[in-house]
Amino acid sequence: MSSKITFSIIESESSFLHPRKGFAPVTERFQVRIDPLTGRTGHFSHFGAVKQQKLPLNDYEKPEVKGFCPFCIENRDKTTPKFLTEILPEGRKKRNEATLIPNLFPYDVYSGVMIMTDDHVVPLDKLSERRLIDAFLLGIDFLKVIKGIDRRLPYHVMSWNYMPPSGGGLVHPHQQYFATEYPGNQFMDEINASERYFKENASNYWSDLIVKEKEEDCRYIGQIGASHWIASFVSLGIIGEIMCIFPDVFTIDAFTDAHIEQLVSGLIKVFKYYISTGVFSFNASLFFGPDDQGYFSCHFRIIPRTFLNTRDFAPDLNFFQALLAEPISVMLPERLCDEVKVFFSA
Repeated sequence: MSSKITFSIIESESSFLHPRKGFAPVTERFQVRIDPLTGRTGHFSHFGAVKQQKLPLNDYEKPEVKGFCPFCIENRDKTTPKFLTEILPEGRKKRNEATLIPNLFPYDVYSGVMIMTDDHVVPLDKLSERRLIDAFLLGIDFLKVIKGIDRRLPYHVMSWNYMPPSGGGLVHPHQQYFATEYPGNQFMDEINASERYFKENASNYWSDLIVKEKEEDCRYIGQIGASHWIASFVSLGIIGEIMCIFPDVFTIDAFTDAHIEQLVSGLIKVFKYYISTGVFSFNASLFFGPDDQGYFSCHFRIIPRTFLNTRDFAPDLNFFQALLAEPISVMLPERLCDEVKVFFSA
């Protein structure tokens, strides 16, 4: 029986006279890939051209660079907000170093910030399993509390900007947790396409995707408990994207402590890969669908971020992503899978 999922790749090429090769004719290849769920396209070119830049992260501890940080332990109690008593009677919630506070500049009606550590500068190798589990446990519990308070907001999201140039306002490690009616275009494209797929095929796209990726065996990284780790066929990040899917989890209520531990276990492996390649920054999100559906599985996405160079601090975001809403990547997912898989088998 033929698969319901198709991985479409359009191969093409461009020829020109190369100045570094005596103006000899040269042909460079590139790809356009079509996302099998949403039908949106992504470009793959400049293969290997973007190199990770190094930043002196310790400089962010210097007073003249650090400036004032409300998340630091000496300022936290005096300068961060508290939740209304009807939302969280104690105002803030703590678990070891992790501290949950409301967002001073909220993204939605219920918008929480997770301060993950007491330390201001925390490189990837110091984002320990304990620190990650504590943050996720507090954050997921917050979303479950909010769902119990207000069921009008059907979608639940964790988002995370880590280190420059990820777009975070502070270097101090923190995550965002919010419930919303408007979770973003990527989320809504996926959930609408997932529903269409379910109606047309009487099966869950995300479960079918895992089966298909296992069969092809070129982007499937590995499994940890109920989680499946994949190099995304169309990468939302310029240096590739890794996705973690929990195929049988559809809502925030079904996401257990065991799922958090499995997510963190995989993340630690991804971080080890990032460290080995010089990655120091990323964006990540964790998506949960609404009640009464079995077609939109919980999944986590993570993409590295970097500067193209540290002379001009040119960002890795350009007109493709900003104006055309088209992801572009210099890392083929098949190569990314091969490189990451080593860390999952160790």
